[in-house]
Amino acid sequence: MSSGKRSSSVAAGLGRIGQFGLRFGPIVHLIVLVAAFSGSPAQAQSQPPVIASPQAILVDYESGTVLFERGADTRVAPGSIAKMMTTAVVFQELAEGRLTLDTSYKVSEYAWRHGGAPSGGATMFAGINTSIKVSDLLRGAIIPSGNDATIILAEGIAGNELAFAQKMNEEAKKIGLTDSVFANASGLSDPTQLTTARDMMRLATHIIRQFPQFYTIYSEADFLWNKIRQSNRNPLLGMSLGADGFQTGYLKESGFNLVGSAIQNDQRLILVILGAKSDKERAEDARKLFEWGFRAFEAKLLFDKGQVVGEAALYGGERGGVPLAGTSAIRLLVPRNGAERINARILYEGPIDAPVAAGTELARLRVMRGDQLALEVPLVAAEDVVRGPLWRRALDGAYELVVGLARQGFSKLKSAYARAT
Repeated sequence: MSSGKRSSSVAAGLGRIGQFGLRFGPIVHLIVLVAAFSGSPAQAQSQPPVIASPQAILVDYESGTVLFERGADTRVAPGSIAKMMTTAVVFQELAEGRLTLDTSYKVSEYAWRHGGAPSGGATMFAGINTSIKVSDLLRGAIIPSGNDATIILAEGIAGNELAFAQKMNEEAKKIGLTDSVFANASGLSDPTQLTTARDMMRLATHIIRQFPQFYTIYSEADFLWNKIRQSNRNPLLGMSLGADGFQTGYLKESGFNLVGSAIQNDQRLILVILGAKSDKERAEDARKLFEWGFRAFEAKLLFDKGQVVGEAALYGGERGGVPLAGTSAIRLLVPRNGAERINARILYEGPIDAPVAAGTELARLRVMRGDQLALEVPLVAAEDVVRGPLWRRALDGAYELVVGLARQGFSKLKSAYARAT
């Protein structure tokens, strides 16, 4: 085991950090212990509100801090919030110039019958065999959550819904939605279509960050089409929370779902609720969590941009490690005027082969609040490290061989002990 560095002060007087390097096996963890944000117990953070919904997650948009989560990785049917993935694909097509807002698509009989007025579901009332611009179809998909609008977009872009669903899944993978599968553009019931609260939070973050010019559609109060004016289905927009977007969904098998975003005092929070028993319960849980999140937390600086967070073990370099830093300032939301103890790890696969160029992503900083993941951000090499001389590479190779053999022996001993007991 390599020796660890002694503690150094955290930026802005937020505590002390002890760093201990573990170089044992192919996965190398650098443990960072953070004891900070001490305050008077009398001023401690208020407890999270009591909510009824079985799955929920509340996240600070800027820092990525998870303020609340419950069942955030449980897979459920999304209902109409799946339309957010549909619009994300359309936004990407627009951004890359493969279509424009003035591009028109014809309303097929399938789209009209399965998503339009005859279907009895949410619709923008698109007329069969008419042509509608993408700009209007986006509003029809977002504001009244029209199933017909999403099917028309899917058919126009990919030829049919199945081919479009493949595009949805390809884009979801790029975004980092690790637990979601999409089977159609509308969110209508399909046993293979599943998502999680955490994935929908990631999707919401992606849309706001990458497509701010299109995200504004989500805040529009109503939509007029075929002489029918329909109000935005998002209940948060009328609740004086600072809400400015996203969508609701419902399926009998999954309950009432919601993705919402709100801003107060230049702070944006993103909320996902899945599985509520009623639209009233969904709206009330959302109100409680937003009000608590804005009231109970404040941002604290952990590390300045470029400040070294820790070091990763290096193989074959001119020295044994490479310093790691964030790509931007690393902030964490903590209880306002309260006390909190957090633990963090730097996780990476290693040792890392030299040479290493500054700015190369090598690791992730994972901050835990008890058993809850509070923050995860990438870490990059803070400087270049060139390849070392032959003798250094030979020494590193011998060291890794010995450690590898020791680890194998330890694993066998542990297995034998388990069998014996």
